Amino acid sequence: MGALLNLPARLVLPRRSRAGAALRRGLWWGVLSLTGGVERRGRLPRGGCVVVANHSSHADTAALLAALDARHGPAIGAAADYWFASPWRRRICRRLAAGFPVRRGGGGMEDLLTMAGELRAGRAVVLFPEGTRAQDGALGSFHRGALVLAEEAGVPVVPVGIAGTDRLLPKHGRLRSALVRVSIGEPLPPAVTPEEARDAVVALHARTVSEPLRDSATRRRVAAVVTSRWGVLPAFCWALAEALSWPLMPELLLGAVCVAVPRAALKMSLGALAGSLAGGLLALHLASAGVHLPAPLTTDRMRAEVRHELALEGASAVRHQPWNGIPFKVYGAEAGRAGVPAPDWLAASAAARGSRTLTVGLAFAGFGLLMRRHRRHYGRYLVLLGGGFAAGLSLIVHGWR
Repeated sequence: MGALLNLPARLVLPRRSRAGAALRRGLWWGVLSLTGGVERRGRLPRGGCVVVANHSSHADTAALLAALDARHGPAIGAAADYWFASPWRRRICRRLAAGFPVRRGGGGMEDLLTMAGELRAGRAVVLFPEGTRAQDGALGSFHRGALVLAEEAGVPVVPVGIAGTDRLLPKHGRLRSALVRVSIGEPLPPAVTPEEARDAVVALHARTVSEPLRDSATRRRVAAVVTSRWGVLPAFCWALAEALSWPLMPELLLGAVCVAVPRAALKMSLGALAGSLAGGLLALHLASAGVHLPAPLTTDRMRAEVRHELALEGASAVRHQPWNGIPFKVYGAEAGRAGVPAPDWLAASAAARGSRTLTVGLAFAGFGLLMRRHRRHYGRYLVLLGGGFAAGLSLIVHGWR
């Protein structure tokens, strides 16, 4: 125990910093994954370094904390007059961003130089040398503070280009969905000039912005249909057909389109729900008139179970449909033969189908946001989705034989 207490403080600090940095990295990676994803190119060098990056959004801090290695325990220089102006902002900045105050109205150089020991201990200090967020995307001139700090600590300067944050959270704008990309450049010597550091960041930022996002041609074609004027029509027609006779449930379609275009998930889910309700009502009327539609991939045991539920519960029996694997068309047809009133059937099926359809659609949309940076693999995803659906359907039908 005594030997541990005699360890130099600077050897203990990086361990704590790495643990906190790992938690912050996980937090911000999770947040950015939900808002469009984060992608990194390059790595920081071993040991301490001063990271200089372009600055156009408050989301830049989250992007860097999510992208930089936790072993460097990144610390972010933050404007003292804004982020440390009140106790709650100070707590947020320190705990969620590992921020330290840098005065902008005099005394900022002294604030920066207090981090020299942290740099020598292996930490990465992140600074935005422009001093404020750019409004039009163009980088302003770099102040010398970051470079003076690097020279004082004897560590390299690492340029970083950030793209996508200006769309994710524009200055004075609202949060939107966008993929954030962080490009880490080659280390520069501590004696680099502000102009050279700025040029390196400008080149990285321009390359990152202009680099096309790798995408799947299949996903683009699906997205073009979904976002067109009549994009909701396929979901409506698919669900209507499934409620009458078609063997493939609309959730399969939602699994394809909501991952391809997450922002269209609610529209497509509501379209599928409307189709299910219209088809279910039509199936009810046809069955009550004595019309028997083909029902592939259904079994006599399914129909017997539904008749038993309807006899006990009436229209509310359809509440079991989202969970028992029996197709909606079986409930619609058997409800018609049992003489269930159409208004009661519509209300009960709206609640049952609505909960399932909207939950599935929004869940696939969330998955689509998480996997946005991997959308070049969309074709493989469709194969896995189709295979998983076929296997699941086979198990359900076999279980009801």
